[in-house]
Amino acid sequence: MASRGESGKRGWGAARVRETRERLGLTQDELARRLGVRQQTVSDWERGLHQPKGASVTLLRMVAEEAARYEARGYDEKKGPDRVG
Repeated sequence: MASRGESGKRGWGAARVRETRERLGLTQDELARRLGVRQQTVSDWERGLHQPKGASVTLLRMVAEEAARYEARGYDEKKGPDRVG
């Protein structure tokens, strides 16, 4: 069962952190730079040694929402917008 945060939303467990990073096409180092944390911290989250807390949760949520918006528009963050006809 997925862990739940204070608001009852799905928590940021190891699998969710990794899935979000991979969906964005980022390395651990690239995600760490965006969040203002060390690469080792992202690695620890993905291995389940620690869970993101506080501001890191807020930033992860923002990055995930941004990715979802881009995906909905057919936009690959690394490649730019899809060019249609």
